[in-house]
Amino acid sequence: MADPLFDTTARLLAESSPGDNAAPLSVGELSGNLKRMVEREFGHVRVKGEISGYKRAASGHVYLTLKDADAVIDGVMWRGAAGALAFVPQDGIEVVATGRVTTYPGRSKYQIVIDKMEVAGEGALMALLEKNKARFEAEGLFAKGKARRPLPYLPRVIGVVTSPTGAVIRDILHRLEDRFPSHVIVWPVQVQGESAAGQIAAAIRGFDAIAPGGPVARPDLVIVARGGGSIEDLWAFNEEAVVRAIAECSIPIISAVGHETDTTLGDYAADLRAPTPTAAAEIAVPVLADLTYTLTTLGARTERCAIRYRERGAEQLAALVRVMPKRDALLGPQRQRVDDAAQRLGRGLERRADVARRQLDRVAGALRPAALEARLGSARQRLADMERLLVAAHPNRPLERGYAWVEARTSGKVAATAAEARAAGALRLHFRDGEVDAKVERAGGKSYAGTVPEQPDLF
Repeated sequence: MADPLFDTTARLLAESSPGDNAAPLSVGELSGNLKRMVEREFGHVRVKGEISGYKRAASGHVYLTLKDADAVIDGVMWRGAAGALAFVPQDGIEVVATGRVTTYPGRSKYQIVIDKMEVAGEGALMALLEKNKARFEAEGLFAKGKARRPLPYLPRVIGVVTSPTGAVIRDILHRLEDRFPSHVIVWPVQVQGESAAGQIAAAIRGFDAIAPGGPVARPDLVIVARGGGSIEDLWAFNEEAVVRAIAECSIPIISAVGHETDTTLGDYAADLRAPTPTAAAEIAVPVLADLTYTLTTLGARTERCAIRYRERGAEQLAALVRVMPKRDALLGPQRQRVDDAAQRLGRGLERRADVARRQLDRVAGALRPAALEARLGSARQRLADMERLLVAAHPNRPLERGYAWVEARTSGKVAATAAEARAAGALRLHFRDGEVDAKVERAGGKSYAGTVPEQPDLF
C-alpha cells in the first residue's frame, strides 16, 4: 500500500488515511507555532544595521527597517522604549539594536522588537553629528543663518544652566567673584544621560520665559556649561531640542561645553562659544579692578582737561583785555554827546515855552465876555425855535383842536385810510382827553377826499 504522505493520486475530498497521524493545521495554528519557535530561538539578539524608513506613529511607537548589504529586517520599538532613546534616530545612521525576534502573523513577516538602540560606534555617532549639523545649518540655526546678539558689557543678572554638583558651577562662581561679583541664578540640570537634553532645553526656555520686573530677576546673559568628556558624554548638547532652544532664546547665550577642543552643535547655535566654563565667566563680566582703574583714569583726564580749558580761557581773556581800548576812550564821545544834548534840551524847552506863552496871549485877547454872551444868546434862540417846532409837530397837538387819530384795536396799528379802518373792523379813537372804542358799521362808502357834492335832481 502506498504511503499516504507521498500519495500523489488526485482526490477531490480530503480524507484521513489509516495510520495518518499528521492532522491538518489551520493557518493560525501554523503561524502561532512559528511565532513561538522564533521567539524561543531568538529571544535576545543584537543586530547591527543601517536605519531606513524611520517613522514615528501618532501613538509614539517607532517603525523602521534595519539593513545591510545582504538583507533587511523590519523593526518596531514601542513608545516606552522609544522615549528612552539617547538620540533621535534618522535614516542612514548605523545602529546596534537589542531586542527579540518575533513574527507578525497578520502579514506572515518576521520582525525585531527593539528594546534598546545605540549608535554603532563613534564613527556612526560622528556621521550623525555631521548630518544634524548640515540640517540645522540649512535651517539657519547657526551663525551663518542668524544674527548674533551682542553680549551685555556689564550684566546685572547671569543665568547658568549646568549641574549643581559638579566642579563647573564652582569654577564659574569663583571666577565671577574674583572679577566682578554679580547676581547669579543657577538652573540645575543633568548634563549627561537620557533626560539631560530635555532638562537643558527646558532650563533655557525657562530663563527666556521670565518676565522683566517680576519676582524673579530676568537674566541679561545665560551661560550653558559642562565639563569635558567624550562625544557620547557631551551628546546631550548635540540634541535637536537643545540646539533649537539655544537658537530661539531671546537672551544672549554663551556656550561653554567641554574643553577647548570639544565642539557641540549647541556651540554653533549660541551667540558666543567659550573654550571652557571658566573662560565663559571671564567673558561674561569685566574685571572690577580694571574697570575702577579705567574710570579713575578717565576722571583724572577729564579733570585735567577742564583745568587746562579754564587756563586757556583765562589766557585768551587776558590777551583780549590787553588789546581792547580803555573804558574812558570808548565812553568819552558818548559822554560828550550826552552833555551836548542836555544843553540843547534846556534851550529848546525855553524857546518852546516862549512860543506857547505868545500863543496864549493872542488867544486870551479874543476871549471877551461880550462875544461869549452874544454866542450864548444866539444858541438860546435856536434852542427856543426848535422847541416851538417840536411842540407844533407833536402828534397830539391836533387833538386839542378837536381832531382824533384812529387805531386798530387788534393790532394796535394806526389806521391812516378808510380801507385800513374797514379792514380792522374794531377801532379805538384817541381824543385829547381820552380814548373811545368804535366799530365800523358801514363797510362800503366812498372816499371823502376831494369829493364833489352831488347836484340836486331838478325833477
